[in-house]
Amino acid sequence: MALKVFVLAAAIVSVFGDLAPSYHAPAPSYHAPAEGPAQYDFNYAVKDDYSKNDFGHQETRNGYDTKGTYYVQLPDGRLQKVTYYVNGDSGYVAEVSYEGEAYYQQPAQGYQQPAPQVGYA
Repeated sequence: MALKVFVLAAAIVSVFGDLAPSYHAPAPSYHAPAEGPAQYDFNYAVKDDYSKNDFGHQETRNGYDTKGTYYVQLPDGRLQKVTYYVNGDSGYVAEVSYEGEAYYQQPAQGYQQPAPQVGYA
């Protein structure tokens, strides 16, 4: 009896075994790196009057020579601008400048709750 069950199970597996779904991982793909030195040029800028955000960045690269500038509006009203370059082994060389005048805004004078009194008994 056991032999009949085994033969029947083997027959069922051989008939329906090929219908079961199977997964085969895709073959790995390799993309060779681009030939030659890096070359690119990009920029972006954000200016939102509601939130007072004002910043941006621009950079150009050709091989080992890179130059660019980025800026940000500071909370004191000035615009901070950084101009930089990298030329071969010179490293990162930056020049920081500021445009506009810094201002200080006096906090609003109104009702201020007094500091709590601490007492010990």
